[in-house]
Amino acid sequence: MKPIRGIHLIRSARHRIATGEDSSEQLLREPMALVRLREMDSRSAEVPNDGRIGTLEIEFSRFGAWYEIDSCWEGRFMERVQKGAFKSTINRHGLNGVKVFFNHGFDPSVGSKVLGKPEILEERETSPFLQAGLLDTTYNRDLLPGLRAGAYGSSFMFEVVDEKWNYDAEPAEHNPDGLPERTITAVNLFEAGPVTWPANSEATAAVRSGTDWLIELIRERDTDMYEELARCMRAFRAGHGLRRAGEAPAPSSVKPEPEALAVGGKPARHVEGVSAAARKRRLQLIGMARR
Repeated sequence: MKPIRGIHLIRSARHRIATGEDSSEQLLREPMALVRLREMDSRSAEVPNDGRIGTLEIEFSRFGAWYEIDSCWEGRFMERVQKGAFKSTINRHGLNGVKVFFNHGFDPSVGSKVLGKPEILEERETSPFLQAGLLDTTYNRDLLPGLRAGAYGSSFMFEVVDEKWNYDAEPAEHNPDGLPERTITAVNLFEAGPVTWPANSEATAAVRSGTDWLIELIRERDTDMYEELARCMRAFRAGHGLRRAGEAPAPSSVKPEPEALAVGGKPARHVEGVSAAARKRRLQLIGMARR
């Protein structure tokens, strides 16, 4: 089953990291600054005259780190993001293709005002990296104390373009319940930035997907779009044999079938997601349509 396009997901950089003796896994276990602030020194002659009050540096997805998705809408499974997953979206859309918001643009005070303009967006050894000049605005100055204190986590919004599934995963240290495993190999990145409450704020806890929060927000704003997104999510769960958070597990012998029924009795494999126009409308609704 191809990824269902038009489903916009939210993930946090705070993941439960798998342990192991492999050097790459050991690297992933080391503490990692998620959001850093470099303030401008007004006394320095090197301060650029470009209206910024600092530079925001964000790392928002640890490559290869397994984390558990336990979502009312997405279902329950293990997930990781493969190194290289962001390269195509960076090459295709560049710096103008991603926004930098606070709380995904839904903060009651800041709203969808951008924090700054991206200057660097690239993949590094353990995570994608975004650097943006922090604009000299009243709302950014209100955020400065929290940014200085390192009080915020990082999170990002994206769409899965390509993925690999393992439905026969055996129980392991990173997956004690033997849940289905998804490896995300390519994404469309829309937005990244600091958040007050990352989707998985406790390092030892499973992820309660930030996507649940986004869908409920859409429900309040656009009923038709909510129903459309709910249909896509039901097709996603049916196509991969996933159960929702709190549901009893299906028998171990049951595997997802290509002809798994989606809403209306149609085969899930024919559900490609919403149209390009509908995807743009949804992005406009949440303030992230690409021009």
